[in-house]
Amino acid sequence: MVWIYGASGHGKVILDILETRQIAVEGFLDDDDSLTEFEGYKVIRPATVQGMRADLIIAVGKNATRKKIAGNGTFNYITVIHPSAIISSGASIGNGTVIMAGSVIQRGSKIGKHTIINTGALIDHDCILGDYTHISPGATLCGNVTVGEGTWVGAGSTIIQGITIGSNVIIGAGSLILKDVPDNVLIVGNPQRIVRNLPDEHDH
Repeated sequence: MVWIYGASGHGKVILDILETRQIAVEGFLDDDDSLTEFEGYKVIRPATVQGMRADLIIAVGKNATRKKIAGNGTFNYITVIHPSAIISSGASIGNGTVIMAGSVIQRGSKIGKHTIINTGALIDHDCILGDYTHISPGATLCGNVTVGEGTWVGAGSTIIQGITIGSNVIIGAGSLILKDVPDNVLIVGNPQRIVRNLPDEHDH
């Protein structure tokens, strides 16, 4: 039986994957005291199950928040993969990662823990994604792309082959990344431009 941490829209999508795969769900964990039920399942406070060796998936889109939650628990973090995702047997996927419908991960790619590969995202060969990253719907990472920890790649963005993206970066939706990106910046556009610097481990 699996617990889902986060009674939200992201949690709904993860619930759908688990139900599609016929994996039994115990319920949701959420910090909102007003929530007792979500999508037909019970919602309880996270402190209620602290110390348990329960199976858990964190359904929170914000990278820094996922990192905080993962650092606090004694849970067994599971990996959740939609049956329509295409994942090479030569790729590696970290614990706690979620791979949504229609996404593709090619051979030689290494996906960190507690990462989100969202709907229809394409990760080509030999890409390396750090922990707590989020690749949004329809984003494309061409071969040999490296993405640092905590970085969010916006929907429909394209990163060309061989590019290195720093840690804790936000890439705006629809951006085209043609050159390396430093840590802790917000970057948007086609061609890319840095809009501003960001604090370390910002919550986006």
